[in-house]
Amino acid sequence: MVPPDQDGGLMRIDLLTDPIAGLDEALAVVDAFDHVLVGGLLRPQRSAGLTDLADAVAGSPLAVRVAEAAGKTAAGAAGEEHFVSLAAARIAVFGSVHDALAHRLAEATGRPPGEEPAPDAASAESPNLLAAARSWLSDLARAGWQGIDHDLVSASAPVISALLAEPGLRRLAVLLDGFAAELAASCPGSALERVPVRRWGDLWSRGMLLTVPGVAATPAIGTVTGRLLPLGVDLLEHATAAQAQVHAVFEPEDGGAPRLVRASVTAPKPDTIIGAGIWQLLRPRLSLLAAVSEGRSMDLVDMPVTAEGDLLWQDEHARISEPADAFATARVALATATTPAAVPLNRHPARIAVPVFLEGYGIEGDEDALAFTFAGNHLAVDTDRVPVAGPLTPKAVANSSACLGLLRWDDGGFRLQPFAVETTVRKKTTAVHAGAWAGGTTDKAGLKAEKAATDAAAVLRERAGRLLRK
Repeated sequence: MVPPDQDGGLMRIDLLTDPIAGLDEALAVVDAFDHVLVGGLLRPQRSAGLTDLADAVAGSPLAVRVAEAAGKTAAGAAGEEHFVSLAAARIAVFGSVHDALAHRLAEATGRPPGEEPAPDAASAESPNLLAAARSWLSDLARAGWQGIDHDLVSASAPVISALLAEPGLRRLAVLLDGFAAELAASCPGSALERVPVRRWGDLWSRGMLLTVPGVAATPAIGTVTGRLLPLGVDLLEHATAAQAQVHAVFEPEDGGAPRLVRASVTAPKPDTIIGAGIWQLLRPRLSLLAAVSEGRSMDLVDMPVTAEGDLLWQDEHARISEPADAFATARVALATATTPAAVPLNRHPARIAVPVFLEGYGIEGDEDALAFTFAGNHLAVDTDRVPVAGPLTPKAVANSSACLGLLRWDDGGFRLQPFAVETTVRKKTTAVHAGAWAGGTTDKAGLKAEKAATDAAAVLRERAGRLLRK
């Protein structure tokens, strides 16, 4: 159990390593169906995967529809409505996995769960565009991942262009745009040595559900007023985009229970901007990053927030306030903060990222294969997720005495992604944060990385200007 009792809060690491009944069986059902998608649903070679999926939801409201869809698909006579039913069943099974993992995390952290979010009214949708997207996704499923070619993938282009022009369909459009790009880079499917089976199964099934009118309804949006106490930053980097997600504890002004919230910012980037230079792209879009670097809280007034705990950040509703040490916040407020629940379509194990505070652990392994130990229990530490755009390093994690991070579920088990540690530097306990350079820095290494990124950006602007003049 860690840390020692803080206002009644204890965390049980043993629950994170104990098996969860039915979890492996549910994942096996998804894997079997995903391998059917590899060969295609037009003439499925592994129809047992269809039967297993139907059996998995036999006791649910989906039972009749999915059983019919599995039978029709196995016979090669399925239509688009049957593919939608299969996609719904796959998402439902993954939803049950998510809920089982979330329940286990709630037990382990002792943290009270939030209320089930009610969906907001769906925006106006175009039935014709949704039908066009569903038709393309159905063609993909019939061909299978081994049957994709450039003609099949490029058929999505006019559909995606039309979807992008409709604000209410942007969510589906962005998913299909990224999906099509991945498929195009993998053509022809017959030559693929390795297929990202689960990922493409996730994208296909989610896309199919988003073509059903009303499914894309967003969680209800309200507003909050109170104090925001940042815990840490999760930085995600892609060749053409970057995202920073700040995890924090929010304390309502009216004295209500504290709650976990997130604030995200995403920006496009050239592939030459890497490391600490990424912060230069993100800072102008999120003032919260400055508060993270300076170790300060923020006062929010009527800040929009979804029922899932995502702050829809608007700088005019926030101002930097008093100093707020992230580790002090974790020790005092984290254990009692409610965890927001996810809407059904977002219930997927990959979306689990729960802030936790750990101390009093032992350390086993090295920087490449690290684990924290607690009375015989081991928790794997994912040092690969530590961003290079900050002073936190795997070495600092391996020499830490306390850690703030995100509990994720990956590769069949829970893993810890650190975003801040307390370690000893020159006989003094020092906090090292992954997001310490987010709002700017005076650190020598940070300044050197910033200058390199500034020079790269200047060269890119000059080249872009030259091309425009031509």
